[in-house]
Amino acid sequence: MLVKKVMTPKEKLISVSPMATVREALKLMRNHKVRSVIVEKTSPSGAYGLVTFKNILQSIVAEDGDIDLLNVYDIATTPAFSVSAELDIKYAAKMMVTSSIKRLLVIDNNELLGILTMTDIIGILMDSVE
Repeated sequence: MLVKKVMTPKEKLISVSPMATVREALKLMRNHKVRSVIVEKTSPSGAYGLVTFKNILQSIVAEDGDIDLLNVYDIATTPAFSVSAELDIKYAAKMMVTSSIKRLLVIDNNELLGILTMTDIIGILMDSVE
């Protein structure tokens, strides 16, 4: 099975400008009930990023950062880990496990197509058990 069959498509993702404040990103996450937001690329040849609860906790709580003074680009993981939509899901899962990451952006030709999460992969396993 290919990543494109399992991923959450781009249309369902929430994105944020790298220039937005961390507070704005956190509001988006709360309002849309998501644990991560995509950080938009700043140029056609730029890289997409990802901001997660972990990034926010690390920068605000652990490092005493100010939620209103930090911008998204200060804390985002950029470039985010990514895979092709045409990759077999087992390789994506192996990458996630060996690298201890929960989310992979799905990018082809430097354009965002979606996101693959551990929850997506577990969902497939659960369906196969039933």
